[in-house]
Amino acid sequence: MSRDYEPVPGQWYQNLEEEEQFRVLSVDEDSELVEIEYLDGDIEELDVEAWHEMDLERIAEPEGWSDDDEESDEDEEWDEEDDEDDDDWDEDEEDGDEEQDEY
Repeated sequence: MSRDYEPVPGQWYQNLEEEEQFRVLSVDEDSELVEIEYLDGDIEELDVEAWHEMDLERIAEPEGWSDDDEESDEDEEWDEEDDEDDDDWDEDEEDGDEEQDEY
């Protein structure tokens, strides 16, 4: 029995024929491309026609899946804190340069 689902960004699917799980990253309606990411991190683009030929089932997010976006948010928070420290350091460095110029 074939199931015909529209690709939804963020939704997880299982290709029943290939026994592969993946999520949709994006859908470009202009170029009719669907970008998907497999559990192992591989990314692939499919045309809409190939998408509709697949025997898919919607599934819940696999257990233990870590979203790269979540990790990058944590990195950005760390970078912001690090940038604040860098600003203080830059001011100290500028003060040091002025002192050196006075000698």
